[in-house]
Amino acid sequence: MTTRLPRSLRHEYELYVEREIEDYKNSVNRSFLMSIADEAVRRLTSGDQMGLTEMLLAAEVDKLIAKRLRLPSYETWRKHRQRNASELRRPEHWGLRADTPLKAAIPSLGGGSVLVTGARMEGTALFLAANGCDVTAIEPERDAVERMLESARSVGLDERVRGLVIDLNTWAPDGPLSAVICTPAAFAGLSAQERSRVIELLQSVTTDGGVHLVETIVAGQSMSDEEELRKQYDGWVISIVPDPGASKTFVARKAVA
Repeated sequence: MTTRLPRSLRHEYELYVEREIEDYKNSVNRSFLMSIADEAVRRLTSGDQMGLTEMLLAAEVDKLIAKRLRLPSYETWRKHRQRNASELRRPEHWGLRADTPLKAAIPSLGGGSVLVTGARMEGTALFLAANGCDVTAIEPERDAVERMLESARSVGLDERVRGLVIDLNTWAPDGPLSAVICTPAAFAGLSAQERSRVIELLQSVTTDGGVHLVETIVAGQSMSDEEELRKQYDGWVISIVPDPGASKTFVARKAVA
């Protein structure tokens, strides 16, 4: 996945206003929207404006809708956005534990590209995006992907999150990865051979120093034998991080050549 340059706050604000206006247009019926257009025509023709064009009319309609919605000015929006930025970087904001292993991994990711799949995809993906990573999240359920993308859009993280309706067994990488975050749900239904093939593929596109986090046990049920994972990650630096209850996370870091 190609690393994307961050958008300016001004551009983020313009996109925010555009989305709010379009959502409003989609929420009202055509006759009501036409009444706003009529008001826009009256405003434009009552002044010194000459040569009324469709572009001018559309801009005036958007201006009237923005006023109806009481959208904040750029400065007000910017201050609110900056206040919220630190909150979005906290794992607890996304329903994750304060001591999640993801938090320890973030400094080493360097804002790189990350693959997220399995249970709790949304919270994990948005937490990583809020901390500067470019995230590809894959999930076979379309509703789950759409919910995640909507959540990303609502907090201005949509530029950093890509959602694909696909399963791990059929997904193909399109670039190097700094990290892979997955849970047992991502491997559901895969044979040992398929699981091995998928892991080998993910390893091959992971950059030196990159990390894989695999939650191996949830509610007492193993995704795979821990020893099998250790063999699969031979040559990587491995650690096991205990989680509350019976859960634990398998963490493997790729050696630097």
